Amino acid sequence: MFFPLVFLALGPIAFENGVAASSSIIHSDHVVHEIRALEPFDWSISHQPRAHKRLPLRIGLSQRNVENLESMLMAVSHPDSPNYGKHWTPQQVMDTFAPSEESAQNVIAWLKDAGFSPEKIRISANKGWIQVDTTVAEAEDLLKTEYHVYTHPCHNYSVPAAIQEHVELIRPTVHFTHRPSLKSEAKFKRAGILGKPSPGTGPITSSIDTLPVPPGLIECAQMMTPGCLRALYNVPQFNPLAMDKNSYGIVEFTPQAFLADDLDLFFSTFSPNVVGARPQIVLVDGAVVQNTSQGSDFNGESDLDLEYAMALTYPQNVTLLQTGDLVEGAGFDNWLDAVDGSFCTFDGGDDPFQDGIYPDTLPGGFDGPESCGIVAPPLVVSVSYGEQEWQITSSSATRQCNEYGKLGLMGTTILYSSGDNGVAGLGGQCLDSSARPVSSGGTRFNPQFPASCPFVTSVGATQMNPNSTIVDPEAACETHIFSGGGFSDIFSMPDYQKSAVSSYLTNDPPPYTSSQFNTSGSRAYPDLSANGANYVAGVNGQLMLEFGTSAATPVVGSFITMINDARLAAGKGPVGFINPAIYSDAFKDGFNDITEGSNPGCMLSLYLIDTVGFIATDGWDPVTGVGTPNVSKLISLFLALP
Repeated sequence: MFFPLVFLALGPIAFENGVAASSSIIHSDHVVHEIRALEPFDWSISHQPRAHKRLPLRIGLSQRNVENLESMLMAVSHPDSPNYGKHWTPQQVMDTFAPSEESAQNVIAWLKDAGFSPEKIRISANKGWIQVDTTVAEAEDLLKTEYHVYTHPCHNYSVPAAIQEHVELIRPTVHFTHRPSLKSEAKFKRAGILGKPSPGTGPITSSIDTLPVPPGLIECAQMMTPGCLRALYNVPQFNPLAMDKNSYGIVEFTPQAFLADDLDLFFSTFSPNVVGARPQIVLVDGAVVQNTSQGSDFNGESDLDLEYAMALTYPQNVTLLQTGDLVEGAGFDNWLDAVDGSFCTFDGGDDPFQDGIYPDTLPGGFDGPESCGIVAPPLVVSVSYGEQEWQITSSSATRQCNEYGKLGLMGTTILYSSGDNGVAGLGGQCLDSSARPVSSGGTRFNPQFPASCPFVTSVGATQMNPNSTIVDPEAACETHIFSGGGFSDIFSMPDYQKSAVSSYLTNDPPPYTSSQFNTSGSRAYPDLSANGANYVAGVNGQLMLEFGTSAATPVVGSFITMINDARLAAGKGPVGFINPAIYSDAFKDGFNDITEGSNPGCMLSLYLIDTVGFIATDGWDPVTGVGTPNVSKLISLFLALP
């Protein structure tokens, strides 16, 4: 399920207005450092802020060794590497990527030369960020730009050429804030016209009128259950042997929250031994598992994620990373802070123009300290949320993506759903010739993030065809949702997938040109898939059918948790970043190749699709990745590694 993320700038709760810099005359000793070609869809300039308005700038220093991150990650993740499984400690990660003293000194010297006194300049504990307290007027002079208040940041800004190599990005400037919205459109809709995408996002729900649900496997094509998934993906009986060493985390963003009665309704029907079990809850940044607001929009996603994760892995504990308070909410960086204290951008806090900032000074907001490194990173983390690449600058996306890579170095598997709108974005939107999303008539495909980050595992969706059985091949999901997939406009293609993607482009070239997708050799996704259709879930006191890559993602996370248990029980380490392994020839037998279906997208008009998207075919494809897992085979393959 992909939540539309609200843009914020110059104030963590500015749902109506945001402040950002726009282009102005660039002085001769300055060079453009970041640029945004267009304001995001439906945002426009309102007015200029007052010159004396306080504007605390955060300057992200260039990190050392990030150019080697992929090769470092491959060394501990590729099955042919002699260092496979030799994951790093958090201290090793921090020491390796910390910005150099030279970068910090040069930036501080630049700020002092610009007239800022030393007491206005502070450096973060992890030495990755410098904060300088400025006014709007001072920031405009420093960056040779202009700031504007936007309704409903900046085209570009500049820094001296001599310090450009030391600065990764500066906020607030060209970045609009993205986080799960508290006021977004409905995410759960009654099942509508078969084969047509919802104008909203998944998972989509509908009531089940034919209860009781059959206890066997005869009707799995109509009602997907934990038993169906075990049979479909050759899942052995799970009796965990390393529960004390193993861990599995599910990320949810407040106000989305599970209801205990919904869990027990589901468990009593499909997993009676799990009735009464609850996730281990970690509250991030004043989060609450709220039950005041109830309904599919508020409970459906969390109910679905936890019901299947817990049913499949019980008695292994599942950790719920509930993120953000009810007033301000949170972004992706907030949960990253919670599991990796070194990621906290400033004195244990986040960038106020991208994430929730705590303590929250708003009435009723969480006034406690920022949740920074409060829990060890789970060995598997499943996230059923996302945004679109056009919503974020390449610098900001790259910085966040690198953090996922660092978690991989430490042995954590990060899973993100690939989206429910095929090659399109939220609401079936594709991009026009100016890379702007349009509700209809867009022809350029709309890649998703963080699914497109090369250091996460992107999960697409399949389905059982009508009237088929669990022994019949699946197809790409085309019931109510379409498996998100395509090619990134930000990230280059990682080495681990070059052979598979090259084979696809050579043997089954898509009937599109560079005007539809990035043909220059970019990161392709998804990486793998699992069933995403007709999930039975307990939601608000009744059993519902749900659809979405958000259903597939926690299921894959459950399977990886089983694999980790087997390795840990054998005295080995977790699998960590799995992409180099699953793309390797040695792991081909561990997946069921999906060769039927496609992922249409781009709305010509309401419910009228303008393109068939990509086609599922032999081997990897940008619809279902390398296929769906055969869990028993994958356990054996991963157990054979060091």
